[in-house]
Amino acid sequence: MKYIETEYSGPLHGTVHIPGAKNSSLALLAAACLADDVVTLEGIPRIDDVRILASIGRDIGMKLQQEGGRVVIDPRSIHSAVIDPGKASSYRASYYFAGALLSKFGRVTIGLPGGDDFVARPIDQHIKAFEALGARVQIFNDYYVVEASDLTGADIYFDTLTSGATINAMLAAVRAKGQTRLYNAAVDPEVVDTAVFLNRLGAKIYGAGTDCIRIEGVSYLNGGTHAVIPDRLIAGAFLMAAGLRGGQVTVTDVIPTHLGSCLAKLEEIGMHVDCSENHVTASGTGILKATRVRAGMYPGFATDLQQPMTALLLQARGKSIVTDRVYPKRFAHVPQLRRLGAEIELRQESAFIRGGLPLRGGWVHATDVRAGTCLLLAGLTAEGRTRITGVEHIERGYEDVIGSFRSIGAKLSMRELDSRELPGLAHLQG
Repeated sequence: MKYIETEYSGPLHGTVHIPGAKNSSLALLAAACLADDVVTLEGIPRIDDVRILASIGRDIGMKLQQEGGRVVIDPRSIHSAVIDPGKASSYRASYYFAGALLSKFGRVTIGLPGGDDFVARPIDQHIKAFEALGARVQIFNDYYVVEASDLTGADIYFDTLTSGATINAMLAAVRAKGQTRLYNAAVDPEVVDTAVFLNRLGAKIYGAGTDCIRIEGVSYLNGGTHAVIPDRLIAGAFLMAAGLRGGQVTVTDVIPTHLGSCLAKLEEIGMHVDCSENHVTASGTGILKATRVRAGMYPGFATDLQQPMTALLLQARGKSIVTDRVYPKRFAHVPQLRRLGAEIELRQESAFIRGGLPLRGGWVHATDVRAGTCLLLAGLTAEGRTRITGVEHIERGYEDVIGSFRSIGAKLSMRELDSRELPGLAHLQG
């Protein structure tokens, strides 16, 4: 079993190229199933989540080739709409195949979504959208079936802001008959990116990026080429790294407006941020102010950044509070940080952090991508060596986590754990 070993690294300095957005890439790869010709996607990261999706695509007949960041997809050979429940259960965004394949096949069978489970992410808003368009949904123990002889446009009112359901509803409505309106739609950059891609293929989607999206159904979609947006979540984590001990980090090939709430919070705690058209530089003095963070849907502070932000706030003297009402159970990193000496108290959906205390190295376990980032940042400030297991979760989101952090001066390495040591580490995952 692999683990990452970190050492105290002092101020971090350097430049990091930001890859294509994981969350956008996953939606785009599934959306390509809607096309009636060859699609080329540029900037797709070579990460485990993409490899799982590619495997699912090949299972149903999709031809997919990846060279570097370029992925060429031929959806014309897709012959099945039955998604392996085992693969789907390890990959949350597999639910996008339901929206993408429904209009072509009339029936989709797919495993219940997995991935990072922050206490059963619900799919009720996805089901609501499918049913509004005329589909019937049956849920079984480990899979569900979506079936429709025809999809007809409808007005859909989401009960809560949800990026996944907004994208899935767009996918299903693109080839439905008539007009569909999505109200209370999510405005995330990944929603906009998916709409831009589909419009390049001939879809008629209007208003993406606002809370009301209108879709005029079409019967045919061309092939085409599209470049995925950069990953704002990876960019945000690297900018936070600059504040750990007072360094300076530049992230390139980014869209600064996608990072607005993150950059505002970094300046609020005492860091300096400088933006240009496609790069952002963050620098710190080593002195940070305690603050309060409330994670929310875009354009609010991203729930995916509250975990690495917690690691940064451990360096801020005083009491900080991090609240996450998007995924109130997304605090599996807190018990692990305590193993390093952090003083954090959990109360419902909030973490109360006493910052400015020294951390000491130890064994910790990453339960998801962002928790892994959090533990890595904390390990770079801890005395001694920190060893992080659960590397497979980190690799779901990073192409080369070791190389990327080394490029800014971080001291870390990938190591192999002796199988005889495994029984003694079983308690980490508890």
